[in-house]
Order: sequence, then structure tokens, then C-alpha cells
Amino acid sequence: MEKRLKIKSGDTVKVISGGSRGKQGTVISVDRRKDRVVVEGVNIVTKHVKPNTSNPQGGVVKVEAGIHISNVMVVDASGNSTRVGRRRNDDGKLIRYSKKSNEDLK
Repeated sequence: MEKRLKIKSGDTVKVISGGSRGKQGTVISVDRRKDRVVVEGVNIVTKHVKPNTSNPQGGVVKVEAGIHISNVMVVDASGNSTRVGRRRNDDGKLIRYSKKSNEDLK
């Protein structure tokens, strides 16, 4: 059974520790098994790639690497980094909300 994480792809997050501390970006992908997220513009690494059809020259490419999910916090609509809670709305559906501002997250 996959873990239920509080961060989803498409969320805007802020890095709270590590070499990229303070940077903000959008979550590109989430790896639930390893508890890691790939954030746009954060943790850039250089990767050597062989020539292929999409990149006929090959060479050195800069790509985003994953960082541990505990090192990021969700940024709410007002721009504050916050913890995420879950509660039921009027229809009985679970929604995520900001624990700092108590407003719903998209």
C-alpha cells in the first residue's frame, strides 16, 4: 500500500533545509516509495547522457534531482510556508488546508 503524503505534484513548495534552502518552486513529481519530490529549479545536478534520438549530440545536461519530502513545506495562497492538514468539507470530501492560515489548499 502506498503512503499518503501531504505534498502533491503541482504544489508550490519552499525548501527549508539543505543546499537549496530558501528557494521556491513547483513540485514536478513525487516518489512515494522513497519519500522524495522533484522541485522545479531546485537541487540542479549535472548528468552525462549518451547520444539518443531526442539528444543526438549527448553531453552534459543539467536536471533537477529529488530531495527528501521532509525538507520542503507547502506555500499557501498568501505566500506563507505552512504545514498541511486534512479535514472534511460540507460534502463529506477530504480536502487539504493550511494549518497556519486555516484556508483550503487547491
